[in-house]
Amino acid sequence: MKKTQVAIIGGGPGGYVAAIRLNQLGIESVVFEKERLGGVCLNWGCIPTKTLVKSADLFSEISRAKKFGIEINDAKIDYEKIYKRQEKVKNRLTSGVEFLFRKRKIEVIHKEAKKICFHEDNYIISTNDEEVMAQYIIIATGSKPKTIPNINFDHKSILSSKDLLKIKELPAKLTIIGGGVIGCEFASIYSQLGINVEIIEFLPTILNGEDEEIIKRLKIALKKHKIKIHLNTTVNEYTTTPSGIKLKCSDNKELITDKVLISAGREPNCNLKFDNCCLDFSEKAIKINNRMETNLNNVFAIGDVTGKMLLAHVASKQAIEVAKSLNNKINSKNEALKDINYHNIPRCTFTNPEIASVGLTEKQAKNKYDNIKIGKFPFRANGKALGIDETYGFVKTVASTSDDRLLGMHIIGPSATELIAEGTLLINNKSTAKEAMETVYAHPTLSEVVAESIEDLESKAIHKI
Repeated sequence: MKKTQVAIIGGGPGGYVAAIRLNQLGIESVVFEKERLGGVCLNWGCIPTKTLVKSADLFSEISRAKKFGIEINDAKIDYEKIYKRQEKVKNRLTSGVEFLFRKRKIEVIHKEAKKICFHEDNYIISTNDEEVMAQYIIIATGSKPKTIPNINFDHKSILSSKDLLKIKELPAKLTIIGGGVIGCEFASIYSQLGINVEIIEFLPTILNGEDEEIIKRLKIALKKHKIKIHLNTTVNEYTTTPSGIKLKCSDNKELITDKVLISAGREPNCNLKFDNCCLDFSEKAIKINNRMETNLNNVFAIGDVTGKMLLAHVASKQAIEVAKSLNNKINSKNEALKDINYHNIPRCTFTNPEIASVGLTEKQAKNKYDNIKIGKFPFRANGKALGIDETYGFVKTVASTSDDRLLGMHIIGPSATELIAEGTLLINNKSTAKEAMETVYAHPTLSEVVAESIEDLESKAIHKI
């Protein structure tokens, strides 16, 4: 039986980052991953969808080329080539992670871990035909798509996001059940590629949890892309007809579509069995404390399986913090450990326009603090935005009136997912508006919109009417 210091179950952005950081600290680990390293993020999520985003956005921009004095006639989509590029990018990244593992001599067992057994102060992790003994375990088994009542995936016409990324031919019509981040991103991508897209959402809003003003502006933008949005609506049943899939909805509407994407969110995924020990769960998520420790001694859990925030960068941050804890334990270090503040982790939605946010929404801030102030600045008043003809949207900054501290930042517009890093740094460093205003922003850049939204907290934005 092989022995190792740390067994990591799952090779996604939590598991593989943990393995590399442990290796950097001189701690041996073995990773169990039944598929390629990178998990959902690199193989079927973040990375392939962002390559599609680029193709969709570029095609949309080409349609506006005349505004820039460029004549482009008869631009066409070759989806087979788009798909091949998506696969090329994905394979390059996963191959890169695999190369890092080989270079660092980190062992990967390409089998599914089935069972964990406690044995004499250690744990034995078993696949169908292999066992590894470890002193410590990190569970990083990720998440899976949620199902909904009355409709099951058939992986041909009723699709998960993973299924949709595998199609090599565009349908004429796509109906998306679920108006969260994943649903809105795919709606934006495929509508720009010329597909007739509709969103069905059972809640009264899309992107539930984001700032209300941002959501309102996104709905306007999606409608401009000819995306139909049905709110407060559920799908009661469906039938397959010669003309397509017929969806019967709660508002007595019947929709005919070629493909259905079920995008009702994701849920923690852990099929491990436990022998001589019992792991605590909260519904389907593994319970952890602020150090990512479970109720079992020397067993940690990170990433989507913890149910904290189902984001790749959260999993990676948790992995880094667990590696610090293990370094203190195994190598007798005394590195200070810091709790992760999940409220101050950025959230990004790669629609067109992009959306990004960090910290409290205006509504949350009003509920938590007695007095708040709001600063806003539109992209239409920014020189760089005008030059690139990307003027839709704004930056909104929320701060406390009592101590001037920044509480939240919300962006809809060009490069929002990049610009939010500035807000994240400011909010995590507990900066005040006055302190943030002392920073000099380069001109002409989109980042000046961030600066002027902060200045607007004091009614001092130079270019605001």
